[in-house]
Amino acid sequence: MIGRLPLDQQLESLRAALCRNEVLTQVLARTATLDLPGWYVTAGCLFQTVWNVATGRPPTNGIKDYDVFYFDAGDRSWEAENAVIEAARDVFSGLPAEVEIRNEARVHLWYEEKFAVACPPYESTEAAIDSFPATTCCLGVRTKADGTWRVYAPHGLSDVFNLVVRPNPVLAPRSVYEAKTARWREQWPELTVLEWPSSGAGAAVSPG
Repeated sequence: MIGRLPLDQQLESLRAALCRNEVLTQVLARTATLDLPGWYVTAGCLFQTVWNVATGRPPTNGIKDYDVFYFDAGDRSWEAENAVIEAARDVFSGLPAEVEIRNEARVHLWYEEKFAVACPPYESTEAAIDSFPATTCCLGVRTKADGTWRVYAPHGLSDVFNLVVRPNPVLAPRSVYEAKTARWREQWPELTVLEWPSSGAGAAVSPG
């Protein structure tokens, strides 16, 4: 199983799997041209591509959108973020997918109103990725000028390859985790979803 391989081999397998998704590779390449500070392509488009490859589905199957995070603390205004969003419309035009771009330096300004939970200001894009409701989601990739990839995976890659979804109760409420995992299990019934912990570690829920 890939999830039991040494990390360097897991990284090779990750890149091989992600490159099967031609929309994703285009998003990576086009995002690089925007020269955004601290950017990553992140969240579902990454781990769901791996799930698709691992289960023999088309690489883009079930992927709702492609998330791009960046971090610009120098200007936290909506106007500055919207200028980036508007510029990206042209960059991503023609792609058969929705690309969502967000400045993670300003998430704390709107998060509580949307989720009823206060969000301390992030200090980096990585800190924002750390706060996803499942540790399996905590994954970011960007391409560098020399063609190499930078991968941010604070919880490793084993759960991603093993189709395990593990809660990350650091910010997002339980309801967000349970809503997301319910949708994912409909699309990928092979998943093993771990319950939100009442105390200590979550208990396994059998897949399907």
